[in-house]
Amino acid sequence: MLINQEVHSKVADLKCCVIIPTYNNAQTLEGVIRDLQLLTMNIIVVNDGSTDGTTEILGRFPEVAEISSEVNHGKGRALQLGFALALEKGYRYAITIDSDGQHKPADIPRFLELIEKEPESLIIGARNMDSPAVPGSSRFGHRFSIFWFRIETGLKVADVQSGFRLYPLEKIRETGKFYTGKYEFEVEVLVRLAWKGVKILSVPIDVYYAPEETRVSHFRKGPDFTRTSILNAILVFMALLWVRPFMFAKGLKKKSVKGFIREYVVDSSDSNTKLSLSVMLGLFIGVLPVWGWQMMVAFGLAHFFRLNKFVTVAASNISIPPMLPLILYLSYKAGGWVVGTKTAALRLAPGFNYAWIKANFVQYLVGSIIFGIILSVTLSILTYMLLQIFRKPKPSEF
Repeated sequence: MLINQEVHSKVADLKCCVIIPTYNNAQTLEGVIRDLQLLTMNIIVVNDGSTDGTTEILGRFPEVAEISSEVNHGKGRALQLGFALALEKGYRYAITIDSDGQHKPADIPRFLELIEKEPESLIIGARNMDSPAVPGSSRFGHRFSIFWFRIETGLKVADVQSGFRLYPLEKIRETGKFYTGKYEFEVEVLVRLAWKGVKILSVPIDVYYAPEETRVSHFRKGPDFTRTSILNAILVFMALLWVRPFMFAKGLKKKSVKGFIREYVVDSSDSNTKLSLSVMLGLFIGVLPVWGWQMMVAFGLAHFFRLNKFVTVAASNISIPPMLPLILYLSYKAGGWVVGTKTAALRLAPGFNYAWIKANFVQYLVGSIIFGIILSVTLSILTYMLLQIFRKPKPSEF
């Protein structure tokens, strides 16, 4: 095989390198390095405490940058060491590839072609999981990971578990400290970069699965799957209660009212019924005394009830400062109907504040529920009528 000078030049121009984390894959490592050298000499191998002939093999490649550890720390830690060295050497991108021969270096030009069009993206090599050579456990893990990644980020990608990736190194530096060091690191880094707004793209790749009797895998189904599941649980909790609501809010603030209505209402694929119910839920949450948490509660409930999250979160912002005194007053007055307190003389005076509400909390709490129901139902009906008049109705999902 001949050296591909065109790819060599493109890798150099893009300031890209290839990182190979390896642990006891001496029988395949040399072949991977030689195949890579046909495309680039910017190679970093992280020897993560191998006890086989890995050190001897690396001695045959003095031109390859090497990081060696005396003990095995895990794939995630090996990748982080590789990223740190790549940044130190001034690289802009790093392609990660496994050392077991599963990935084919010949697919690297696909990554380079896409990153030229979409700079600063993270690109994942998407495997064909329908191939009969793919183990059943890998198919299950593939579907499992895609499901949780979509919950955590709202993004649907073709492959989450593939270790054949192109990373934008500066974005990794900006992310700061990572908390995992084994296989689950590849989930953490993907989710956290997505939360930072890094575009996640995919390119198709070919994968070689060695026969089961010769396949070397360091993935321990029990411990590694457990750690990944715990990480996903933490990420889902953070996503639903904090990250995704604020990502939505950030997106909303960048849009004009007219642009928001057009994109998320007029051009929405949701039915008029669903949009009206989204408004109703958002308004009701916005009136309730969950100060500072309206947006997160609205987002979580909209996700649970499969409503339009953008519309629900937007409606929950009814409790903005200019509207808050009026909402507090009307809620308290509505509560007086139930608990029997006279409120006719109540005025929006300077003494009408959070301390005052605390002293009259029961009446206010009851009133906020009553007022929230009245307001949300009334305005959702009005919303539905306007949608029926000015917007073509979509097929209802209810």
